[in-house]
Amino acid sequence: MTALTVAGLTLREAARRRVVWALLVLTVVLLALSGWGFSKLVGLDTDLGTMTSGEARLVASLLLNLIMFGFSLIAAIGTAFLAGPTVAGEVESGQALSILARPVRRSSVLFGKWLGLVAFGCGYVVLAGLAQILVVRTVVGYWPPAPARGLALLAAETIVLLTLALLLSSVVSTMASGIIAVGLFGATWVAGVVGGIGGALGNEGVERVGTVSRVILPTDGLWRGAMNAFQDPIALVQMGPGEGGFPFLSESPLTLAYLAWAVLWIAVVWGLTAVSFQRRDV
Repeated sequence: MTALTVAGLTLREAARRRVVWALLVLTVVLLALSGWGFSKLVGLDTDLGTMTSGEARLVASLLLNLIMFGFSLIAAIGTAFLAGPTVAGEVESGQALSILARPVRRSSVLFGKWLGLVAFGCGYVVLAGLAQILVVRTVVGYWPPAPARGLALLAAETIVLLTLALLLSSVVSTMASGIIAVGLFGATWVAGVVGGIGGALGNEGVERVGTVSRVILPTDGLWRGAMNAFQDPIALVQMGPGEGGFPFLSESPLTLAYLAWAVLWIAVVWGLTAVSFQRRDV
């Protein structure tokens, strides 16, 4: 049994779970609500007068990052609770014995399951994100400066989180692994916001909180790179020098060094998962 075979079986198993239908419903609802909301921007009366098409595009740029974070959160919850049953669930139910009893390496089975989850998570993020970008383009006329880069970084964020969830599922129970993974995702995002506020206020100690959290778990760093790819460059000028405190605006794209660290982080955590799975009794 090759890794690709296991990946295909994992994809089919994921498609049969109820969490997939929940993801689909949430995505459709979010797309519909965002399309309705964006359609109200042009001509909206504000305290400064009627909003022009240019102003609507600028606001749409900021709102797009907000909605993309919603998709990122949906993907985080979905992949975390799909990755949990991959190891812990099958071990607890005894299903792992039917596969591991054959002459097949555990690392190959684990890699195949990881590949299947990566294909599912990345496919969801890319398709849902592209649909949202097309909605904004159709309704407001705004097109992000680097949509492909932004979607790729969102997919990378999903890979980081599901790899973490897979490691946790090899150590703790199914439910606990999902809860811990999503909790760490949220905590890292909050730490990033706190760090941004610290940077805007010139407080290096508080700013370091966000920097350290992005090294420990790269999800927030990748998310900030995605925001930079989706947002209108004019937004940085309009928001002024204190933009670091705004949670849905990113000052600069990611460096190659940070991207390399994210790849290394995924490889190291996957290696730890393989070691943990190899030593686990089934």
